[in-house]
Parts: sequence; C-alpha cells; structure tokens
Amino acid sequence: MAKRKAQPRPAASAQDKPATLKDLLNEETLSKLKAQATELKRVEEQRKEEERIQAEETKRAERKKLENDFEYLLNKSNMDWQKYK
Repeated sequence: MAKRKAQPRPAASAQDKPATLKDLLNEETLSKLKAQATELKRVEEQRKEEERIQAEETKRAERKKLENDFEYLLNKSNMDWQKYK
C-alpha cells in the first residue's frame, strides 16, 4: 500500500471562521438577552436569599421550642457537667 502525501492545509482566514450567534444577532437583540440574563440571575439570588432566611427562621423556632422543653434542658446541662468531671 502506498502512503498518501500530507496535503498542506490552507491557513484559516477571518472569513473562513463559522459565524457565531453574536455575529448573527443585531445589537438590540443582544442587549435584550443580556438584560433578561441579568434579571434571571437577580431573581435566582433573591430566591436563594429567601430560602436562607426561611431556614434561619425554622432553626430559630426549633431552638426556642427546645429551650422551653425541660427534658432537653436537663439533658443538655448533664452533658455540660460531664465535660468538667
């Protein structure tokens, strides 16, 4: 079998590159898409912040409930005293 000779590839010029979405869309459409992406990020951050606040409130309510539970306080104080023995 004969080996094929390597054909030199022509250098890629700027016109040979495939068009990107940015090249195909006009400036107005790009600015709308960017604004929409920014808004979606803001909404997502706000949702995460609300979830964090809700989790903190749940923990706070649980802690308050436990502080009113005499059995829990007694067990906690016994554990604290065992550390010092």
